[in-house]
Amino acid sequence: MDGTYGERILENFQRILALPPEKSDNSERVQRVLAFAKTHLSRGISPRLLDVGSGLAVFPYRMKEHGWQVTALDPDARAAEHARQHAGIRAVHADFMRWEPASRELFDVITLNKVLEHVEDPVAMLARARRWISPRGFLYAEVPDVSAAEGGPAREEFFIEHLHVFSSASLAEASRLAGWSRLGGFEFREPSSKHTLCAFLRAP
Repeated sequence: MDGTYGERILENFQRILALPPEKSDNSERVQRVLAFAKTHLSRGISPRLLDVGSGLAVFPYRMKEHGWQVTALDPDARAAEHARQHAGIRAVHADFMRWEPASRELFDVITLNKVLEHVEDPVAMLARARRWISPRGFLYAEVPDVSAAEGGPAREEFFIEHLHVFSSASLAEASRLAGWSRLGGFEFREPSSKHTLCAFLRAP
């Protein structure tokens, strides 16, 4: 957080919100999750979303605009406070791997957007997420794709804070080891030029 945003959290939040849809990675992410939810969640509900590693909170902010009940969770206190004050959403300052909410709350959708590459044990994080998913809910994970190697080692996908980079096979295997069933997923290039993989998962 210090190295990427420093004291410019709000400034960057507003800058990304102002991007036209065709230049926004986040706009495409929102549309992917909304489209998948439309066919996999019951109609007429206001889905409950937990966004783990919410960062600037742009994604949960946009999902709230679509009528979702959103909770943002981030291990950085500044990010959680920003989500509350500027994004206007419920926010939790916590380490997800140690988080024990007071109520046994379940979520229809849990999102891990560009999070698994930052943790030492992505399988453990995926497995822990199963504790908070509703019976008919799904998890959406988005990670850097190793295909970025064609652009050389200076690519953002290989920055030092990324402990892992994934292939379609390794993301599928990590999900399987964590006890999830794969509902769908694909690889793509984002408007920012990032090489990215995503997966939609359901607990059996």
